[in-house]
Amino acid sequence: MIDNRRIPFNWPYMTGKELYYIAEAHFHGSLAGDGPFTRKCHDWLENRTGSARALLTHSCTAALEMAALLLDMRPGDEVIMPSYTFVSTANAFALRGAVPVFVDIREDTLNLDEGLIEAAVTERTRAIVTVHYAGVGCEMDAIMGIASRHRLQVVEDAAQGMMASYRGRLLGTIGHLGVYSFHETKNVICGEGGCLLVNLPELVARAEIIREKGTDRSRFFRGEVDKYTWQDLGSSFLPGELVAAFLAAQLEEADRITSLRLEAWQFYHDLLAPLESGGLLRRPVIPSHCTHNGHMYYILLNPHFDRTELLQGFLSQDIWAVSHYVPLHSSPAGLRYGRPHGDLAVTDSVASRLVRLPLWVGISSQQQERVVHLLADMLGKQS
Repeated sequence: MIDNRRIPFNWPYMTGKELYYIAEAHFHGSLAGDGPFTRKCHDWLENRTGSARALLTHSCTAALEMAALLLDMRPGDEVIMPSYTFVSTANAFALRGAVPVFVDIREDTLNLDEGLIEAAVTERTRAIVTVHYAGVGCEMDAIMGIASRHRLQVVEDAAQGMMASYRGRLLGTIGHLGVYSFHETKNVICGEGGCLLVNLPELVARAEIIREKGTDRSRFFRGEVDKYTWQDLGSSFLPGELVAAFLAAQLEEADRITSLRLEAWQFYHDLLAPLESGGLLRRPVIPSHCTHNGHMYYILLNPHFDRTELLQGFLSQDIWAVSHYVPLHSSPAGLRYGRPHGDLAVTDSVASRLVRLPLWVGISSQQQERVVHLLADMLGKQS
């Protein structure tokens, strides 16, 4: 139960069926991966997305690592991606010896700047990884065009993009591969979990093998082979059935969860309009051809404000507003395993000014008003 005086950054939402489904899995003695609830989740995801195959994983990080294996990433290969992203986006490819090449982001959506990608392409470039920040789609038409011209693969890191769309197409389904996160902080959750969307039918069979420790075990259980053996490189990427049972309950309510988050997002957006008009901050920008999912509400402070002081002020009132990524190109591992293309000025600026406000299903309008009132008061004192 949340203390009424405390406003956490996130609070996981329960639909009411999670424990019932977990108990059902236990009753039937189905605890390992790829049981009935996993199949139920796969069916839901494939029916909703139209993807050739949806494969649950134990994390979105695991789904990204599967993507790197599936695309045969090798030492010296280059992968273009934003620096303003979670470490897993780069780690998955660096683990295969590939080099993350960091390209700057757009000022409006904070997504990979498609206008800078082509200049970063070299003879070693193998793939582009798009990150749909805050559930707002990258400019996928332009990016897919670049990929086609240079014969590159596109992986959509849609960790934050479940149920969001670009020009009517769900995020994660436009590139050759896509990934979702079901981490506790996301919209649809199972604690820790993820999914790989395989959008090219010709990659499905190998994706199943990679996910099953490099064996054709999935074919065996479908009765397609009389035994299963080691076929390829792979690892244990499956979640347990209890995790899938929890997720199944969430997927059944995915539309409602999205709707409730969008309501809370819009309430913030309306409350903050006067602060933006007064030049104190910038609210998120949602292009007209994108439908977002209310995953995150962030603000960009006017550069002269002291963000550290602001965050400490929130904390003193038991409100957990937070910053976000340290750019990968300036991190110790980013300097060691990757390289920047250009000066990444927008990335550096955004990283120093961005503040994420508390947002979850069930946050009250009174709590949101308290957050905005305190924000306005602190910005007024710093002005």
